[in-house]
Amino acid sequence: MRTSSSSMKLFLSLLPLILVAVVVIVSVMSPEEREKIVDLRSEAVVEVVGGDNGFHISSSTPFLVDSIQTLPQSNETEVVNISKPWVKSTVPLNETYVPHSRKLSILDRTEAGLLQARAAIKDAINGNQTQDPDYVPIGPMYWNAKAFHRSYLEMEKLFKVFVYEEGEIPVFHNGPCKSIYSMEGNFIHAIEINDQFRTRDPEKAHVFFLPFSVVMLVRFVYLRDSRDFSPIRETVTDYINVISEKYPYWNRSLGADHFMLACHDWGPETSFSVPYLHENSIRVLCNANTSEKFNPAKDVSLPEINLQTGSINGFLGGPSASKRSVLAFFAGGLHGYIRSILLEHWENNKDQDIMVQKYLPKGVSYYEMLRKSKFCLCPSGYEVASPRIVEAIYTGCVPVLISDHYVPPFSDVLNWKSFSVEVSVEDIPKLKDILMRITPTQYIRMQRRVGQIRRHFEVHSPPKRFDVFHMILHSVWLRRLNFRVHDDQ
Repeated sequence: MRTSSSSMKLFLSLLPLILVAVVVIVSVMSPEEREKIVDLRSEAVVEVVGGDNGFHISSSTPFLVDSIQTLPQSNETEVVNISKPWVKSTVPLNETYVPHSRKLSILDRTEAGLLQARAAIKDAINGNQTQDPDYVPIGPMYWNAKAFHRSYLEMEKLFKVFVYEEGEIPVFHNGPCKSIYSMEGNFIHAIEINDQFRTRDPEKAHVFFLPFSVVMLVRFVYLRDSRDFSPIRETVTDYINVISEKYPYWNRSLGADHFMLACHDWGPETSFSVPYLHENSIRVLCNANTSEKFNPAKDVSLPEINLQTGSINGFLGGPSASKRSVLAFFAGGLHGYIRSILLEHWENNKDQDIMVQKYLPKGVSYYEMLRKSKFCLCPSGYEVASPRIVEAIYTGCVPVLISDHYVPPFSDVLNWKSFSVEVSVEDIPKLKDILMRITPTQYIRMQRRVGQIRRHFEVHSPPKRFDVFHMILHSVWLRRLNFRVHDDQ
């Protein structure tokens, strides 16, 4: 007993020296060593598991994103210190995190607010549905409608975005508000004039927006047909260098609480300009291709919306299920291998139920065909995203997603299997059989659900609650809930 007691006393006397040694070792780590440890963040914090019901969070991990469908049973959450080498600790969700060694900072209060939001979202699962004068999410279109609604309300109450003011038009603070890339300009404009979510005080921000437009980079920086991507890379690298030297926030989190947004096909490629931008930052991308390093645990799938006139006026609405005479419809040219397979099997087919054409006859309206059809085929083109998905939703047509490695927009909240059909590329020849197996009752339910979730894809100026602008912000908000940023002090 005496020997054991002496050993314990010796250990306790050496413990402070051991802790000091650990701190010294950590402080002299090289950037390369820090980078390797930061890469463990997503593995430590989030484990995204694929399955028949979409993505969900395993029970061994803390609450978060992909999807709000499943939350852990534990009352504790793992915490990652992004700014320092990877450290795990536990903090009860129902308690406010207060550092013991120093005065409570603005960042501490910000992180404490996020912890309380997480707790409120978790409690909402088994609680009563929150009342809302505008809209109360309900139904199988949502993985967990109560949790989503509480998360949305917490976002409205707390979430703050700092938009860097560096950079000049046309590449920065500007983007197209029409055409297939319209979401870039629409979001940049909406967040920069927003009084609710935008903060001018970076100390109070939860996330930091990098306001460059990939479309504008391609238009004004890239030398057409040169196949030389270096001017774009250099522009983005220079921009990150400017903000990281002027402000402490990029280096503090190694970019983890920063986000970019791009609907151009080259959005992912642009993010590769800076390692931390694609490894750590939240990338909001139309080109949400998991085979090209899109990570649903930290990245956001952005709906591709072709605003031909800059507005959704005249594009919304369609008849009920009983008034749709065409089983399935697609019109579009050869654009990638999936469309080639679709056209090969179904173009000019004598079966009038499946109308697949490269070009519509003169005088036939594309949108009227969408409104006449029960199912609208949405095959990927050269890239995985397709504006046909939102066009189908706008017109009340059930979208049929035909793609490889695509993560549909807002999959962290929306259960796409409840209001759309997913068809693998291999099953394109069986397309009619697959659609005919859906009973009239099942179809009516799906079509009604399309109408119910349409609000989440609508573009408004100014934005309206629960519309596409707010859903994009909510997806970023969910991912920000997944980690904690610490001061270096």
